[in-house]
Amino acid sequence: MNGYQVLLGEWRGRETAVLLEGGVIEDLLVAPEDDRPAIGAIYRAKVERPLKGQGGVILSLGGGQKGYFRQGRGLAPGDRMLVQVTGYAEPGKAVPVTPRLLFKSRYAIVTPDAPGVNISRRIRDEDLREKIAAIAHGIALDPGHGAILRSVAGEAGAEELADDLAAMAELAAQVCADAQGEPELLVEGPAPADLAWRDWPEPDEVLKDEADFAHFGVAEMIDALLDPQTALDGGGSVFVEPTRALVAVDVNTGADTSPAAGLKANIAAARALPRLLRLKGLSGQIVLDLAPMPKKDRTTWEQVLKAALREDPVETSFVGWTPLGHAELQRKRERLPLHEIRA
Repeated sequence: MNGYQVLLGEWRGRETAVLLEGGVIEDLLVAPEDDRPAIGAIYRAKVERPLKGQGGVILSLGGGQKGYFRQGRGLAPGDRMLVQVTGYAEPGKAVPVTPRLLFKSRYAIVTPDAPGVNISRRIRDEDLREKIAAIAHGIALDPGHGAILRSVAGEAGAEELADDLAAMAELAAQVCADAQGEPELLVEGPAPADLAWRDWPEPDEVLKDEADFAHFGVAEMIDALLDPQTALDGGGSVFVEPTRALVAVDVNTGADTSPAAGLKANIAAARALPRLLRLKGLSGQIVLDLAPMPKKDRTTWEQVLKAALREDPVETSFVGWTPLGHAELQRKRERLPLHEIRA
């Protein structure tokens, strides 16, 4: 089986989208609980109180939801503002939000307070860039609003691209004109099916029947992701285990005891790790306890890791090495942790 397939169904009673490539799960999106704000949701918020010593503010989002904006300088209790959810909060904590709204679709992103039209650098053909720019400049944007044309815009027809951008421009205008009033949800965060359409590669087929989930063994594949141990190419293994403070990663060489075993296992882990973190929905501080290898091999390993991370859609930074020889990563909190999802 070759190519991409998108399967839409339910896992543990929650709406789920699965991306298969060659029958292997490559990406996974699961809807949060009904009372948990999804990333991308937009609220009309009211400032409740500052967090002394932290520089941030707590906001009321309505319906008992609380938001946290890190840079609250100049804001006072009672102030109204529009905010967008940027991540999933830990249980009992306020939801992280930002006033920098993004109205994102498959081909375009409308950016209030960031005027101008920008085209993805991945579109290198100058004639195509000019064509896309002309289409974008033909769409009426609110004063002060801008647009970013995503890399897949180069694959869209002119009418399809114009309609997509126009829809986002209209939504942005409506929302930004509705800043006054009591705290309220204005735009729901995208559902897994919407995110799949927006961010995943064009699939060869989309399957929406629950029977397809059973046929492909989707539930079993997702359940297997909850096992901390994953076999690596070459015979080694990697354990990925979330804790309250960080995500711990342990790399083992397996039965291989050759001098090069450590580097081989570590390189295999570097290539596998972005996918594992993505599928498990893990983020924040990632600490890697690698298999023993000479310090001179660290540069080679870093190059492999960074190349793998460049292909991953979730922003992740290599922080460096600890005094004890552990590697550290910092990963943006864009996914719902799989182990937190309950039936």
